[in-house]
Amino acid sequence: MPESRLIPSIDNRLGAFLEVSRRQGGQQAEPPHKPAITISREFGCEAYPMAELLRQQLESRTGQSWTLMDKALLDEVAKSHNLSEKVLHSLGEKNRFLDEFLSTFSPRWKSDKDYYRLLCKQIIALAEEGNVIIVGRGAAQVTRRMKNCWHFRMFASPAFKVASIAKRLAIDKAEAEPLVEKRQKERDRFIRDFLDCDPYDLNVYHLIFNNDRSGPAKIADTIAEYVLKG
Repeated sequence: MPESRLIPSIDNRLGAFLEVSRRQGGQQAEPPHKPAITISREFGCEAYPMAELLRQQLESRTGQSWTLMDKALLDEVAKSHNLSEKVLHSLGEKNRFLDEFLSTFSPRWKSDKDYYRLLCKQIIALAEEGNVIIVGRGAAQVTRRMKNCWHFRMFASPAFKVASIAKRLAIDKAEAEPLVEKRQKERDRFIRDFLDCDPYDLNVYHLIFNNDRSGPAKIADTIAEYVLKG
């Protein structure tokens, strides 16, 4: 079953992604101090519904547009190298955080990491631009040194994650259980192999949320309040 069923359509977010590029217009101004938010989550948590609610809240409360970036959009843009190069040039490809960040990688970086390197450029450039919510892709670790970034993580019990995936994919819990375990191991391996970081290091995050006890609306409201009044 495709994971695309778990993530929202990329059409609107791709348009917003390009709008960020157009707004920059190649200006050489000082980097803005608009906040950027990363959402880390265990597989099976309700991160995408929460992130969309958070985007709506932030736009309503700030009167500014916010971009929601997730795996689907980052992957789509990365597959179109010409598009991503154009966008990155407009956002500021010579990012002041990028060289320092890439130099921290382990030697394993030099094998087959070009694809993720492109994603890192997108993540860092968009985070520096601000007014963006980035879901997954190790964004918390990638942007951990950026002062305008706020990092949050969602976790849940195995029962919650299995029930959530079963419902969203319309499959039995017996089928969802090994899927949840497999995808979580893949995500943990991704963070360790690509970023040489511990995915369970809570020192990275400003707040963590138990999805069993807090639904998407509550988490979105808390993050919006925390960031805007921080």
